Amino acid sequence: MFKPADLFDLSQTEHAAIFDGCEFAWEALQKIADYVKPRAKQVPAKRFPGASIGRDVFIGEGTIVEPGAMIKGPAVIGKNCQIRHNAYIRENVIVGDDCVVGNSCELKNVLLFNSCQVPHFNYLGDSILGHKAHVGAGVIASNLKSLPGNVTVEKDGVPFDTGLRKFGALIGDDAEVGCNSVLNPGSIIGRGAVIYPSVNWRGVLPANSIAKNKTQPEVVGRRPRQS
Repeated sequence: MFKPADLFDLSQTEHAAIFDGCEFAWEALQKIADYVKPRAKQVPAKRFPGASIGRDVFIGEGTIVEPGAMIKGPAVIGKNCQIRHNAYIRENVIVGDDCVVGNSCELKNVLLFNSCQVPHFNYLGDSILGHKAHVGAGVIASNLKSLPGNVTVEKDGVPFDTGLRKFGALIGDDAEVGCNSVLNPGSIIGRGAVIYPSVNWRGVLPANSIAKNKTQPEVVGRRPRQS
């Protein structure tokens, strides 16, 4: 489940070469910086009034960058994307074609395949999102352990050292992560999997599975207000 082709349709990105030689999909995270740098050369293009765009940023045709957005770069943004108001795209980011990066979203060392949606109040650090992956409002991909040491994933029933101090999540094609969920470091979400809203997820979710939050709120009577 950890190979690039297990999680992602590599035909749905112009940047499939970043996975060359990768036994495990997370190994591509270490290659993003070197891959982006020579490709993030700004070309004469439409101006985006009110947006802040760094020198090492490539923006594809048809993409809209709304006022208030900041693309620090290096970054490569594909065609026909929406980079909405107050989006913050930091260093070493690849955004595919037909993607949405929305209000108050922050991306750092991230690869988005085509047709991803990161639309509202999201943080994605050191993560890869597959074709048509979608994260709901407030989803956080935490990329750094609270304790010292590299991020591990469970492989064959035992912790496996990824070699990465920072590793957020791998979210497979067509996966859906519900609003206000937290993906702990090293989360791997299989193709077509669904995480319900407000789930605190850790580990590997197999393809076409659903992670439910079954905690029910307690309902009690309210004391009458004093007049």
